[in-house]
Amino acid sequence: MSGGLQATVMPDVEQVTVAYLKSVLPAGTTVGTEWPADLASKLAAGVASVTLGGGGSRQKAVTADRTIDIDVLGATKKQARDLAAAVSAQMIAASGTVQGAACIYGVDETSVIWLPYQASTETDTIPRYVLVMSAVIRPA
Repeated sequence: MSGGLQATVMPDVEQVTVAYLKSVLPAGTTVGTEWPADLASKLAAGVASVTLGGGGSRQKAVTADRTIDIDVLGATKKQARDLAAAVSAQMIAASGTVQGAACIYGVDETSVIWLPYQASTETDTIPRYVLVMSAVIRPA
């Protein structure tokens, strides 16, 4: 089969977001798509874990709406809150730019909630915010 249909593959917003945040957040901040195995040792510098939250087409084969869930953890509640605010500000600043394989438009903070994490009764609560961002993207 040849010709006719044009398929547009949207960029991996998780990887684009991770690469961007690594380049703009303070040195030492752990940024990835999963919590690091040695989480407790990373809290002093902060952790941001990026996950695709959902989305769909805005204009088929041109742009897509993407929701990005970002767990932000720190050694203290204030540190986690400050890092969540920095992540939100940097994501909003990315609007109108090309980051890796994506052109990013219309970035908004959808919500930010305090959600302490307690692995078990023997483990201290880890200060955690869940930041939800939305963005319109297209291939660069």
